[in-house]
Amino acid sequence: MDAIVTAGGIPLPEEPLFSYTNGGSKAMLDIAGKPMVQWVLDALSDSKNVENVVVVGLTSKSGVTCKKPLTFISNQGRLLANIVAGVEKVIELKPETDYVLVVSSDIPGLKSEMVDWLIETAMETEEDIYYGIVPREVMEKRYPGSNRTYIRLKDLDICGADINITHVRMATEHLDMWEELIGNRKSPLKQAATLGFDTLLLILMRRLTLEDVVRRVMKRLNIHGRAIVWSQAEPAMDVDKPHQLELMRADLAKPKKKRTKKTE
Repeated sequence: MDAIVTAGGIPLPEEPLFSYTNGGSKAMLDIAGKPMVQWVLDALSDSKNVENVVVVGLTSKSGVTCKKPLTFISNQGRLLANIVAGVEKVIELKPETDYVLVVSSDIPGLKSEMVDWLIETAMETEEDIYYGIVPREVMEKRYPGSNRTYIRLKDLDICGADINITHVRMATEHLDMWEELIGNRKSPLKQAATLGFDTLLLILMRRLTLEDVVRRVMKRLNIHGRAIVWSQAEPAMDVDKPHQLELMRADLAKPKKKRTKKTE
C-alpha cells in the first residue's frame, strides 16, 4: 500500500505553535534531534506493507528521507486539497491502486509495527474508509496530560487517530461533506452536527455507542466504513499545542527500550 503524508501545515500568528515555527512548516519542528515528519517517515520506511510514499507540502530541499521511493508535491493550501492531490499522485504512479494510507506529519510517536497492524487489520474487509479511534483510557495511560479532545459515547470516550486508510474513490466523492468534516476535525461535536443534529443530540445525551455512530455516519455519507479501535495511543498523539510539542520532545528523547511498546 502507498502512503500519503500530509505536511502542509504552516501555523498562523494567532495559532499556538507560531512562536515555535515563525512562519515555517510545522512538519519541520525539531523533536529529539530531527524534524517531526522524519519520525513518521522512519515508521513508514520500516513498514513491510508500505511501498511508496508521497509527501504533500514539502520539497526535496527539506532534507527529509525515506527508505521507500519518495515523491514530493507542493502544498495545495487546504488539508482536503492536499489529500486529494496525494491520491491523484499515487494513482499517477500506480494506476491499479485501490487503497491509500493517509498519515499526518504530526504524530512522531508512530512506529512501523503500528503501520503494519493497521494495514493488515483494515484489509481483512473491503470498505470505503477505515477510521482509527483511540479510547480515552489508552491515551491517558500512555500520555498523561496530553489534554486531547474526546467525544463521549455511551460505551466509551474516544479521540481520532491521524493515520487512516481510504479507497481512492473517496478523493472524488462527497467532497463538500469531507471539507466540512476535516475543517471541524478538532471539534468532534461540530463534526457530529455536520452529520445531523439528531446525531449531535444523541451524542450529547450519551445515547449512542461507537457502533451506532459508525452506522449513522456511513448511512449519511452513503458509504461503507469501519472504525479501527487502537490499543496504542501513538497514532492519535498529534502535536497541535506547545505542551504537546514538549511532551513529545521529552518522550522521544528517552532511550528506545523505555518507550517501545509492542503492538498487540
